[in-house]
Parts: sequence; structure tokens; C-alpha cells
Amino acid sequence: MSADTVAARQSWAEFGRRLRTLRRSAGLTQRQLALRVGYHHTLISKLEGGVREPPAGLPLRLDSLLGSRGELLAILADRPDAHHGVPLPATLFSTTPHGAADPAMPQPVDHWPTRLVSCPLHSGGDCAVPPLADALTLLAAADGDHGRTAMWPGTDADAMHALTALIVGYTQDGLESVSTETVGSVERVLRVVVRWAETLNGRGTLPVPQLRLAAECAQIAGWLRVERGQRILGMAWFTRGLTWADVADDVVARATLLCDVCTLVRLDGDGASALAYAQELEAVDPRRAWMVAMSHLHQARARALGGDLTECRKRVVLSRRALDRLDGRDFLEAPWLAGATGRLQVEASIGGTLRDAAAITGDLWVARQAVKATEASLSCLPATHRPTVLLLTLRLADAFVCSGQLDAAVAAAASVIPEAVAADRTSVNRELDGFRTRLTTRYPGAREARSLLEQLPYHG
Repeated sequence: MSADTVAARQSWAEFGRRLRTLRRSAGLTQRQLALRVGYHHTLISKLEGGVREPPAGLPLRLDSLLGSRGELLAILADRPDAHHGVPLPATLFSTTPHGAADPAMPQPVDHWPTRLVSCPLHSGGDCAVPPLADALTLLAAADGDHGRTAMWPGTDADAMHALTALIVGYTQDGLESVSTETVGSVERVLRVVVRWAETLNGRGTLPVPQLRLAAECAQIAGWLRVERGQRILGMAWFTRGLTWADVADDVVARATLLCDVCTLVRLDGDGASALAYAQELEAVDPRRAWMVAMSHLHQARARALGGDLTECRKRVVLSRRALDRLDGRDFLEAPWLAGATGRLQVEASIGGTLRDAAAITGDLWVARQAVKATEASLSCLPATHRPTVLLLTLRLADAFVCSGQLDAAVAAAASVIPEAVAADRTSVNRELDGFRTRLTTRYPGAREARSLLEQLPYHG
């Protein structure tokens, strides 16, 4: 047994012991606690016995229910390792109002932050970015000076723009390769920002801009960890980001992070938690149409996991109605919903929802609608966004299988499987596993599928 496996099981055992103590202190039986968090009581028994890893979204919900202030999540979330050296981001460019992206260049969906980092200081106009060398000098000096920025030759605004620009650059790097260097660089910038905020807070100044940037950094760091298969660490960053967003009273960051939490717990197969977080998303501000729309989309995806076709389709309709009401403020706060980017985001989400529902219920009409939505999302996506192209093409192939179109499924999957297997990204691997399962179940022994199945590993 590897050292990593031993360490993981030790953390599960510690988690279980603490969970049992907290549950008993709350006067709850295992069955009562399970009902409150939407699981079977046997799962609670296994968790308390330390024999399995908790689903990604459950520790946070247990902490909230039992009043343990993040204690359970902290047991599972190891501190990120320290990284040395500051590799350059391949792309560094000026930020625009609230991270507004070029509608012609959609951002990846489902497995990556849904917006680029926005300037935490300015709500209008382009922000000047200091020279790259100065930005890296700031990061190295601040990291060595416990987060203080007194050594920066310009103003605090210059420092904020420099750190923001670095995060944007590292985010762009991460779209192509989730390398150890990129993860370490993002988390290093995040630690500098947090220490800067702590220094200002110690002087009696509420560091709102720093906390806003920290919340956005946490979103990116969380998905980088998720893409490396480290879901618990990803959830830990999202949780910290939500805390920073709350202190800074940044409802946009809070809503965006809740979208990410919904996606993460759904990818973990936790429909109950995904539904709860999706409903919490709408409650952030029911007057903001984009938050309502995203809440309904995430509720639809959560319902699909349970095969609830009626509620799933209802939420899809409600999301489209909310999207029709988007105004200027919505597009400023959620620029990924504008233009081609918005169509990509929405159709990809709806395609995934209907595919999930069709896979569970066997409904051919729903499967055909999943095909249409996924084809629409792919039509908006530049071929250069390879990770998302791989993910959506595999989803399309899966939807073809669910709709009974084996030849179309084989043709779509054959074009990307070698690259998808080599990419070894968590989100792409999940699509590969789902496609493999459906292909094997619905077309056992089919000659057309045999060569594809031989190329498909199983990731568990």
C-alpha cells in the first residue's frame, strides 16, 4: 500500500471519529443525520468507520449542519505544498470591466471557472497592467516579505493590477495544461493576496479589494485541483473563496463560486447536495436574472441525476425564461452569458442535463434533445479550445448512444478518443467513463463498437 493511500485512510479515520463525536453531541442518530443531508444511513456508518472517502460536497454540509465551522472539511483538506520559483504565464493581458471576455472566444464550461478574473478595484474602463518583469518582482518580493507590499515601487493599485494580471495569465495557461507549475503559481499568488489582506486588517483597514481577488483566485485554484483529481482540495478552496466573498460582501463572487460547488458535487454523483447548493444560489439575489437562470440550470442537472424528467424539463424551461430577461447589469456581472459564449455555456449545460436524464430513464426523445443541444454548443466553440472540444464531443457521442444512433456515436467518438485518453483530465475522463458504460450496456458485442472499447480505459 502506497504512502499516499495510507495517509488518505488515516484522514478518513480521523474524519469518522470526529463526525461520530459531533453527531452524538447534536443528539442525532446515524439515520436522522443521513435524512438531513439526503443520504442513506449506511453511508454515515461507513464514514464514521473510516472505510470510505466522503463525497466532495458532504463535509461542507455536515460542518454547516453540525456547527463545526469547517472542522470536518479541514481534516480532509491538506495544506497545499509550498512551491518555489515563479514560472511565467504564457499569456498576460489587460483586464476589462468585471473580467468581460470577448464573445467570440468562449470559455470552457462544466470543468473550469466560468469567468476570467476581474479587476477588484475598478468597475469601468481598461486597467493598465504593469510590465511583466515588475509583476513577477512584486510576487517574489511579497512572497518573501510575508505578503507586505511596501517594496512595490508604485501604488497599491499597481500591485493589485500586477497580481490580477498574473492570475489571468496563469488561468489561460491552465486552459491548456493543468501542470504542477501552474497550480503552484496560482496558489502562491493567492497566499500573497491573503497575507496582504491580513496585514491590512491588522491595521484596522477592511481589505475588500484583496478579499475579492482572493475569492476569484480561490475559484481558479479550486478547479486546478479538481482537474488534477484532488476534489477535496478543490472543495476546500471553494469554501475559503465563499468565506472571503462573504466578508467582502461580493455577491457576484459568491454566486459564481456556488455555481462551481454545484458542478463539483454533481460530478461526484451527489444529487442531493447539488440541488441544495443550486437552491442556495437563487437565494443569493432573486432579483438578478443571471443568478436565477444558473440556479435553474443547476437544479435541472441535479434532478437529472435522480431521473426526475418532469422537474428536470421544468427547470430547463425556467432557465431559458430567466435568460431571456438578462439585462446590462447581468452581462456585466456574468459576461460568459453574452453572445456566442452564452450560447455555448447554456446549450452545453442543457445538453449535459438531458444526456444524464436520458442515460437514467432511457427516454429517446430526451436523448435526441441532448444531441441537438450538444451540437449547438459545439458549433459555438473554436477548435483551439481542445479540452472543451474533447469533453463536448464525447458527450455528443454519449447522447447518440442514448438515442439509439450507434453509427453516429462511433463516428463522433473515434475522432477524439486517442487525444482524450492522452489528455488525462478529470472532466474528460468522466465523459470517457460514461460513454464506455453506455456503449457496453446498450450495445454489448456490437462489432462497430469493439475497436472503440479496446481504446477506452476505465478510470473508476
